Order: sequence, then C-alpha cells, then structure tokens
Amino acid sequence: MDSPDDYDSPWKEAVESYFPEFIEFYFPEASQQIDWTRGHVFLDQELRAVVQDAELGKRFVDKLAKVALRDGSERWVYVHLEVQGSAQAEFAERMFVYNYRLYDRYRQPVASLAVLADTTANWRPNHFGFAVLGCEHELRFPAVKLLDYATHQDQLYTNPNPFALVTLAHLLTQATRQDMNARFAAKWKLVQLLYQRGWDKQQVIDLFSVLDWMMRLPEQLKRSLWHNIEVLEEQEKMRYVTSVEQLYSEKWMQQGMQRGLMQGRAEGEAYALRRLLQKRFGPLSE
Repeated sequence: MDSPDDYDSPWKEAVESYFPEFIEFYFPEASQQIDWTRGHVFLDQELRAVVQDAELGKRFVDKLAKVALRDGSERWVYVHLEVQGSAQAEFAERMFVYNYRLYDRYRQPVASLAVLADTTANWRPNHFGFAVLGCEHELRFPAVKLLDYATHQDQLYTNPNPFALVTLAHLLTQATRQDMNARFAAKWKLVQLLYQRGWDKQQVIDLFSVLDWMMRLPEQLKRSLWHNIEVLEEQEKMRYVTSVEQLYSEKWMQQGMQRGLMQGRAEGEAYALRRLLQKRFGPLSE
C-alpha cells in the first residue's frame, strides 16, 4: 500500500510549479479575486517559522504564498493539502492555529484553504472555533474533497487544467490498489492524455513525474509502459521520452539510496545504460 510520503513530493512539486492553475481548479471563486498578472511569491521562511512554533501532527503539503488581489491589495494565502490523509479530529484545529499564528506574527490577513485527499466520505472539516462568556472566535475555511470528483471523471478527462490530470491520477491510484493491470491501463490512458493536451515539453515532464510517482507499477508493467511511450513519441514526433526517462532513472536511484538499497542504484544505472545502448545500437543480445 502506498504510504503518505509517496504522495508528498509530487503534490508539492505540482503546487509549486502550477500554483495559479491549482487555485483556479480547486478554488475558482478565490482565483477570480486574484490578479495573477502581478505574479505570486512563496513565503517559505514565514511559514516555516510558524509551523515549527505550532506543530500539531503530521503535515503532508502546505504552502504560504503572497498574491495580489484585483482590488489592488495584497493578501497571504495559506494552502494545506491533507494528501492521502485520514480523518483526524485535530485537522480543523491545526488550520485555526496556523491561521491565527500567521496573523499574530506578521499582522497579515490569511486565507486558509484545504484539499482533503482521504478516503473517508463523511469527513469534511471546514471550521474550528470556540465561544466562552460571550466571546466568540471562529475560523471557517474552504475545503475541497478529492473523493467528490470520483463521480465526474469524464469531465476531468476533458478539462485542460493540469490539476484535472493530477486529480485523476490520485483517484485512479486509489481505485487500482489491488489490480496492477488496471493501474497500468489507467496510467497509459493518462500518459496519452499528456501528449494530446498540446503542453510544452517541460509541462509534460513535470506532470509525467507526478503520474509516475503516484501510479507505481511492478517492473514488468513498467517496462511495457516505457515501450508504449516510445512508440507514441515516434508516432507523434515528440522527443520527450529521453528527458523523462532520465528523470525517472534518477528518481528511481535516489529512492533506492534513501532506503539504503545500494542494489536499487545499481539496477537503476544498469537499466539506464541498457536503454541508451538499445537506442544507439538496436536490440542487444543476451
């Protein structure tokens, strides 16, 4: 079973690379109020200072960004992704604490937004507060449930926003945990979608990385997927696979090293070398 850490990095990279698209897809009303032409700035140091001060359990992905609104003002946006999480009683409290800590420290109004990627249908936290002796203090925050998109997958396949593809990958990963052949078919369909969107090379590489990390396959099916990609690129005359393959091999080796498996590194290097030789000289003998 995939662990939460399997989802951390690809989600984080996707949010950082495509932040306007992320807000537009999951929080369209908020996106309409933001003047994206003036750019955005991530406030990693500011968020890190507050998170270290107010650690309340496992965080998966969270970002703090400064954006300009269409009314000319500037606001801070705090985004928390509870990726592959479970129903936690303290989640809403954590959103509340981070919000008031950020305001207390920097005197900046903060919009807190949450994306819930758990599998508990009736867990939908969107507020936290208290009332005592006539004093009331409450935070209500928009929360998006990825599970809700499961009944609208046809719309996701036709939506050009990159996070429609990311959401599909997440849902299909959950749905194919016990069937790797079904996962292979779903992943191949999404890869083909990558090339049909008309995205540039870097976008294809970025989003392929997310798909590849989420929708992991056993070795035999992994090789079949690479063969399919090579055939597709020959047909479409798109030479993206070499860059993607290098990225794939590097991450494979890095994962092996992180787990202390030197064998993983050796296999990754051998696999990459074999692929390069095959491309240069054709099929290799045993």
